[in-house]
Amino acid sequence: MAYQASSPSWLAAVLALFSIFSLLLPANALYFYVDGRQTKCFFEDLPKDTLVAGKFETQVINPNTNTYAIDHNLKVQITVDETFDNDHRVVNKRENHSGRFTFSAADAGQHRICFLAETDVSTSGWMSSGQGAVKFTLDIAIGETSKIETEDKDKMKDIVQRVRDLNSRLHDIRREQVYQREREAEFRDQSETTNSRVVRWTMIQLAVLSAACAWQLSHLRSFFIKQKLT
Repeated sequence: MAYQASSPSWLAAVLALFSIFSLLLPANALYFYVDGRQTKCFFEDLPKDTLVAGKFETQVINPNTNTYAIDHNLKVQITVDETFDNDHRVVNKRENHSGRFTFSAADAGQHRICFLAETDVSTSGWMSSGQGAVKFTLDIAIGETSKIETEDKDKMKDIVQRVRDLNSRLHDIRREQVYQREREAEFRDQSETTNSRVVRWTMIQLAVLSAACAWQLSHLRSFFIKQKLT
């Protein structure tokens, strides 16, 4: 009976510990709400060469149902400025209702990361009037290269495979160039050998012809001399 009486308190202690541990776990996603065309900024003090990767999703409130849903006409302007360097802008891109962004801190200091939700005037979305609440779901990984590589594992594999294919093609091209140079050198040697033989044979022919001409001239001279004497 004593064990049964102490069992609820033991379970309550275990549940309390689980609750405490769950609170200690880091939260990766951040939720915030902004009004139409309101800029929301975050400040991060980053060391030099720190890699930052972010992923966001947006939902717009539907005034008819008072619920949040995706608006495909919604665009998000993302800017990152270095506040320590006269607000030097390092990122300025316009994404759809959801997307990703990455940048690396060139210098150590405070960076301002801003988001602006907007819709084209020509569209007929819920945000066309410029008013309404937008729900942002933001997930930022700062300096967690292992997490970024895990999320982009397939893309990295594809890029690595393409690089390997390019390297293989470059090796093939280099082998072909070496082979062509060897063939060109062999052809050049054969051409030089043939030219030297042609020049040698031409010189021999010229020598024979010169000797034949000299003999004929000598023979004709002696013939004419004999004819005058007679």
